Amino acid sequence: MSHDAPERVDPPVPAAAPITVLYDGACPLCRREIGVYRGLRARAPVCFIDVADPAAALPDGAPREALLARFHVRQADGHLVSGARAFVALWAALPGWRWLAALARLPGVLPLMELAYRGFLRIRPGLQRRVAGWDERAHAAAGRALERDLRSDHAGETGAVAIYQGVLAVARDPALRAFAQRHRHTEQAHLTRIEAWLPPGRRSRLLAGWRLAGWLTGALPALWGPRAVHATIAAVETFVDAHYQAQIDRLERQPGAPGLREMLLACQADERAHRDEALALQQGPPGALLRAWCRLVGAGSAAAVALARRI
Repeated sequence: MSHDAPERVDPPVPAAAPITVLYDGACPLCRREIGVYRGLRARAPVCFIDVADPAAALPDGAPREALLARFHVRQADGHLVSGARAFVALWAALPGWRWLAALARLPGVLPLMELAYRGFLRIRPGLQRRVAGWDERAHAAAGRALERDLRSDHAGETGAVAIYQGVLAVARDPALRAFAQRHRHTEQAHLTRIEAWLPPGRRSRLLAGWRLAGWLTGALPALWGPRAVHATIAAVETFVDAHYQAQIDRLERQPGAPGLREMLLACQADERAHRDEALALQQGPPGALLRAWCRLVGAGSAAAVALARRI
């Protein structure tokens, strides 16, 4: 009777030990550089620790002040290196940067790099102040742009509520009134959410005008009947969809208001649903006069947004 030989099992291959980059997260220069490194797919695991964070776990025996004073990398074997050697250790793990690590290992190159790094440390405080000033101005400009966007959103939703109020003031068709009541409820919810982001003192000073313009935008087509109202709503919501999308795209490129993008996405989804419902309720393509009215509504919406951003 024969016995099968036991199956050979290879031992597990240990995962590559990571290298750890220890950087000063309070330094605007360091944040920019680390941002570049974080965006690369390293061939070996790389961890990043902000040593300026009081809660950060630091290597044993390494004073925080020393880690803040120079760039440090803890290698895969646990050895801590700083300055030029730290940059070389990091570059060796990054695709597209390994040639720099190889160049730095040529005779005489590393001492020159270390000398240049020490020279940089002498001027770093001045560079930090300058870059911090740029960041503050950019942040202030982004805040003003965000406020202008929210002011236009608030004015637009104020006008949207008034549109349906205008429809309800004129329309007698039960289905059209139900349509307007549902949409007015949704637009009022949008207005309430935006008001939570925009203090009263920052809102448009022309709100009375936006209410009147919105009311007329709803009441006038309601005199013609449901077809004109549905075409008007489709025109307005087509513009609003693009208006919200532009803001959402800007927030993706320059985040800074947690939760705002999600709120705008939810509002945009509602506006798209309003547009699609209005389009579905239209009975045939609009005539020349109604198309001209819809173009006027779209142009008026764009002009109102531009004005609300400023006043």
